[in-house]
Amino acid sequence: MLGEYLDAHPLKDMIRRMPVCPFPPMEDRAAWQAIDPADRADLLEQIEELKGVPYPMCTASQFMAFAKTGSRAAYEEPYFLRRRKLVVSVLQLCLEGGGKAIDDVIDGIWCICEESSWVISAHNVNSIPGASSAQEKPLPDVCDPYIDLFAAQTGMILALTDALAGRALDGAAPVVRRRIRLEIERRILTPFMTRFDYWWMGFIRKDLCNWTPWIVSNVFIAASLMLRDPLRFAELLDRGCRMLDRWLAVMPQDGGCDEGTAYYNMAGGALLDCLELLERATQGRMALWGEEKIRNILSFPLRTQLPGGWFVNFADCDARPYLSGERIQTAGERLGDAALAALGQAHRGMPRQEIGDVPHFSRLLMRLFHPAGQTGALAEAPRDVWLPDLQLRVVEKGGLILCAKGGHNGESHNHNDVGSFMLVADGEPEVIDLGNMTYTAQTFSPERYTLMNTRSAYHNVPLIGDCEQRPGEAFRAAAVRRLDDGLALDMAGAYGEEAQVLRCERQLELTDALTLREHITLCTARPVTWVFMLRRAPQMTPGCATAGGIRIRFDERLKAETEEIPVRDARMAKNFPGSVWRLTLDAAPAASHDQTFVIERTKSHE
Repeated sequence: MLGEYLDAHPLKDMIRRMPVCPFPPMEDRAAWQAIDPADRADLLEQIEELKGVPYPMCTASQFMAFAKTGSRAAYEEPYFLRRRKLVVSVLQLCLEGGGKAIDDVIDGIWCICEESSWVISAHNVNSIPGASSAQEKPLPDVCDPYIDLFAAQTGMILALTDALAGRALDGAAPVVRRRIRLEIERRILTPFMTRFDYWWMGFIRKDLCNWTPWIVSNVFIAASLMLRDPLRFAELLDRGCRMLDRWLAVMPQDGGCDEGTAYYNMAGGALLDCLELLERATQGRMALWGEEKIRNILSFPLRTQLPGGWFVNFADCDARPYLSGERIQTAGERLGDAALAALGQAHRGMPRQEIGDVPHFSRLLMRLFHPAGQTGALAEAPRDVWLPDLQLRVVEKGGLILCAKGGHNGESHNHNDVGSFMLVADGEPEVIDLGNMTYTAQTFSPERYTLMNTRSAYHNVPLIGDCEQRPGEAFRAAAVRRLDDGLALDMAGAYGEEAQVLRCERQLELTDALTLREHITLCTARPVTWVFMLRRAPQMTPGCATAGGIRIRFDERLKAETEEIPVRDARMAKNFPGSVWRLTLDAAPAASHDQTFVIERTKSHE
């Protein structure tokens, strides 16, 4: 897509000079003094919190903790604190127009430039065949730099620091700016232009994910601020666009992000960053907002939004994710989509959220210097969404919202959840997907599917005997059909041979209640267990479970058991504090199982 456009319209012919930084330097006092008072107060509070906090040590033993114990936090906590403090120090310098913050800025720059690598410990190895494991390479090799998500993001942070605080740095210690350029050149720009073996570039691996647009977007920003030669800049943008094309090729035409809505920040939002920079660098000539696939990718959050800040959260997605509202608002404005822009305005949040996890300096500045404008009303029409490539169905009727999926178990950030569903009643999730947990070494390892939140045993799908769904692209849904009021599919292919499943047909239909019909045919008589993950404790009576705002009716002959699951993971607890509950309904061994479950709102019976 991008490459085809560039073949016809070479960037070297469209870029005659380097673009100007879109954000005001610290000496532009009028721009910094015009920041919204609420945003200024939020930033000053963040500045006060980090004032006097020293830049932490980042040690070799902290880095090696990932290889030794699987801990990501040991290195990531000081690593990200360094970058967060630098960003906050630059903001202090800009808000105050000078002062002692320059020392903190220089200290932060120097600390980061002295790091052996800008790569976090969990990403120290390149994910290609024959690459070293974390145990074989527990520390980075300074002679073989790698670009991961956060190396690229570090380059962006330092480039923006130079752009905003350059004059103050020149007045204090000019060598600091030269050091920034040197380190960005050797760690980011040169490898980006000369290496072909970084997996996320798409030259070796084709199964790309958010890494590609996220890294490319940050490299683009750093290059736009650090390079002085328009021809070299055009060559870098062209190479980056070819990488983006490889990612776009694996993205479905319907724009669905199989990594989950939370990854919009890094996937669709990062694509938006790239497209805006390309348009700006070419003085408006490269504007691709009319491309259907791009429009679908950028509008994905609008398809998965639920009431009250909840979102459809299959895969590694939080049930109430932080989304960069400014990016969604901008996407809506670029596409002329008022509903998407209104969704973004509703999720703008406060500036500190852009640096609360992994510091994203450019997004923070976008948030500060792109006003919200007049907040429009979110669409109130009943949801009726069908993404045929992602096989995601969302439908709303009578106070209930059904979210159901087909797909396969080799999706990016996959959970073994083919055929799973969620149900929202009166704006509150009741039948839930647990979503994401704090990442550890286990999360992206052969042990991934021992984790509770990724196993099919903790999703709303049946267990065949004691067999769960299997991971891998081969384990997928078949005969997937959009119904007017729901979804139908055969889940048999999601289970391994040991389950001996011939058919596992599921039909979900939403009227004034959700009717779930299941027909399972097995090679031999086996028990089947239906699982319902619930947000609230179920109250059991024969053939009925009442949990919060729903009532589940089932065959009284099924053996019902409930399990309280305390939520101890900090990330999951932000969405589901306290406990969640697992309801299991067991059927005796048989070669054929036919069951119907009806889930209705309790409010409709009050």
